[in-house]
Amino acid sequence: MDNSRYYNDSLAYDFDMFLPKEKPQKAKIVKMPQTAKKQASRRAAATAVGKKVKAIAVIGFILAVICANIFLRVRITEVNSQISDIKGEITELQSEQTRLNVEFENRISYENLEQQAAALGMSKTDKSQVIYIRTNDTNAAVTSDGVFSAATN
Repeated sequence: MDNSRYYNDSLAYDFDMFLPKEKPQKAKIVKMPQTAKKQASRRAAATAVGKKVKAIAVIGFILAVICANIFLRVRITEVNSQISDIKGEITELQSEQTRLNVEFENRISYENLEQQAAALGMSKTDKSQVIYIRTNDTNAAVTSDGVFSAATN
């Protein structure tokens, strides 16, 4: 505040400072023309339609997710059923393999071999059939072809 004018004019007091302050003016209400109101209502209607479209899109998306979830669960159940069927087949085939192994072992057992040999007229060797050959220095043998072979130590 510039106090120099008070001293130059010889005024002791500035009574303007003590006056009440002016009240702020109220905001003036501007009436919109009729076309502006129509445009505003159209904007509001467009916004409402936009909100409805968004809501429908969100609901559609949620339904799609739910349907996909149900489809995947059904598919998982089908695959689990197929897995259990195949496991059952594996169990059957393993039991069949075990049965065939037992049957194979029974057919090639020692007793069955002895019975087959007896049926063919074969018998066990006697002591009279065993011939011992003694050699002095080297082990040597003559084959049926007449070839002589000797092993040296």
